[in-house]
Amino acid sequence: MNTQILLPYGKQHIAVEILQEELSAVIKTGLSSCVPEKPQDEIVKSALRHPYDSPGLETLARGAGTVVIITSDHTRPMPSRITMPLLLKTVRRGNPGARITILIATGCHRATTYEEMAERFGPEIVDREKIAVHDCDRGRFTYVGTSPNGNRIELNSLACEADLIIAEGFIEPHFFAGYSGGRKSILPGIASRRSIMYNHCAHNIADPHSVTGSLTQNPIHQDMMFAARALKSVFILNVILNTEKEVIGAVAGDIGKAHEAGVRFLSRLCRVPAKTADIVITTNGGFPLDQNIYQCVKGMTAASEACSDKGVIIMAARCNDGHGGSAFYETFAGEPDTRRILDDILKRQETDTVPDQWQSQILCRILLKNRVILVSDAPREMVEALHLIYSPSIEEAIQMAKEYVGKEHPSILAIPDGVSVILRQ
Repeated sequence: MNTQILLPYGKQHIAVEILQEELSAVIKTGLSSCVPEKPQDEIVKSALRHPYDSPGLETLARGAGTVVIITSDHTRPMPSRITMPLLLKTVRRGNPGARITILIATGCHRATTYEEMAERFGPEIVDREKIAVHDCDRGRFTYVGTSPNGNRIELNSLACEADLIIAEGFIEPHFFAGYSGGRKSILPGIASRRSIMYNHCAHNIADPHSVTGSLTQNPIHQDMMFAARALKSVFILNVILNTEKEVIGAVAGDIGKAHEAGVRFLSRLCRVPAKTADIVITTNGGFPLDQNIYQCVKGMTAASEACSDKGVIIMAARCNDGHGGSAFYETFAGEPDTRRILDDILKRQETDTVPDQWQSQILCRILLKNRVILVSDAPREMVEALHLIYSPSIEEAIQMAKEYVGKEHPSILAIPDGVSVILRQ
């Protein structure tokens, strides 16, 4: 008898059938069953009316001639069609003459296209509002201080010179920052490449506190908070999404206190008991996080925690945008020895960090523990150049995985949304 499991894949789902005697568990978080208790815009409005440790946004806007609204880029499922109109309306209600710029926080990612902006905000906002796309290399930056970890923080001058900064984002588990949201809009969102490289250095990534669901003593989080606090006025609006990308919670206000409240809300839904299996099947949660292989390392991280040593991970992700990072791709394509790649990365000082090094470091760590089979739309040559195993289908991937583990009936664990899970030991 088989059990059918639906896996997010791009904007659709694919089904996988697993023998009941082989299926050890299906790990889902509370996000899969949580639905909005009221209309999504009402959840956001309520958060704006009850900010944490901050005056209301309308009040803050009254004395602000220039306002910068920082928002996520095309790689994040931020529901800006809901949040952005509310932010714009609230600011203009407090100050009709405010000069507003929407700043897209790309970090080190490629620039967001017009089409992606239109899909995110709606064409009426894109055509009417002033929008700037952050460029970590060619932007104008302002030095705001050096963190206790030694990071010289440089941030987009557009934000630094604003009277009021608003940062919208969403909170989810993050594989080395602990959680996304809050301070991540600032660093890496609108930081210079040099500041991002230092924050994402090999030493910080290797720190045992730099893991999913951990903020305490996390050096990456500490650096990000220093950068956020270096700005004079930051008001955040962060949402929590279920697996259908619906708003189920929202927090607003101080960048530290509001984020902490959002993390508490999310953590109760995402922490699940850890289990282990020979084969772990997972995804990157579908669009937009499964657009490229680079982002899929996030979902692989949770799968590797649940996969036995020398076990096999099957990642199903569309990856229609290819590898997602030239430096990431070339690191693996140019060196067949995964151990050598990792050893080379670990030797580098904070100031010697290169683009995509952190993703390469974490992928190496996964590959040295587990084989990874990728089911995707990406070309076979690209997949194999990244030291992954190509498979055209989930069914074929399962057969391959069984051969690799050498068992006729191995234990199989399914994590339908690998980026939403925090495994509790």
